[in-house]
Amino acid sequence: MRIEDVSDRLVRNSQGIYVGPRVGDVSYSQTGHADCFQVEDRSFWFRHRNDCIAALVTRFPYTGTLLDIGGGNGYVSQRLIALGGDVVLIEPGPMGALNARKQRGIDNVACALLEDAGFKPGTFGAIGMFDVIEHIEDDRGFLDQIAPLLAADGRLYLTVPCHTWLWSGADVSAGHFRRHTRRSLQALLSERFVIDYISYFFQPLVLPQWLLRALPYRLGRGRDSVLSTAAEHGTSEGLMVRVLERLLRPELQKVMRGETIRFGASALVAARLKPRSQSSGT
Repeated sequence: MRIEDVSDRLVRNSQGIYVGPRVGDVSYSQTGHADCFQVEDRSFWFRHRNDCIAALVTRFPYTGTLLDIGGGNGYVSQRLIALGGDVVLIEPGPMGALNARKQRGIDNVACALLEDAGFKPGTFGAIGMFDVIEHIEDDRGFLDQIAPLLAADGRLYLTVPCHTWLWSGADVSAGHFRRHTRRSLQALLSERFVIDYISYFFQPLVLPQWLLRALPYRLGRGRDSVLSTAAEHGTSEGLMVRVLERLLRPELQKVMRGETIRFGASALVAARLKPRSQSSGT
């Protein structure tokens, strides 16, 4: 797919990035993309999330083009393209869009707010929002906005952080409005989508996140936590990282088989658009 064929508002600039009429203003750390880009390729967390997303998309495939909303530096899009998928990445942050285009070599990158992109209805076979929807205050309204962009039976893929009691300074720094549960995700999606798969993952990280982030935050400490650190992402590949990766491996195998994980620090969702006549609000 060429962006020119599905939008008459986005124009490709000299850097090969499609740009909208205004700079994006979203609830996200000002240095978030640069911070993440420094750790993504060596992070056990990003690696495991990518493996689980790839397994999810393989088990619950889409046809056509996937729109990666808030695709950041292009870490997920790059993996989906390697799987043979056609992907358009839209990212309102200029640094993320630049990294996706220049550093990760993704061809169809738009630096714009979704409402400014002017994508034609029914354009996409799937939409991915990977740790994105928690940054959107009116998440239900946003789902109403994206649903018309999907073709009939189009797919929606999500990852989100979970459990309010794991809230910490890292959530504040990241610009989160909430953390989810299976029940809250089901309530959020039920009007527009049929959920085919929903599961927790990152189970081994629940206790460390509680002890090292959430509990200190509740005690008034760690209120100025940064979004990500190399140490937290295990970029040194030390013994603890190898232990965590071994503990996480069964999660990937369960996602590959379509089995669910009953507890975890994040959630993973594959859903599909309800027929227009069954969606409330249409």
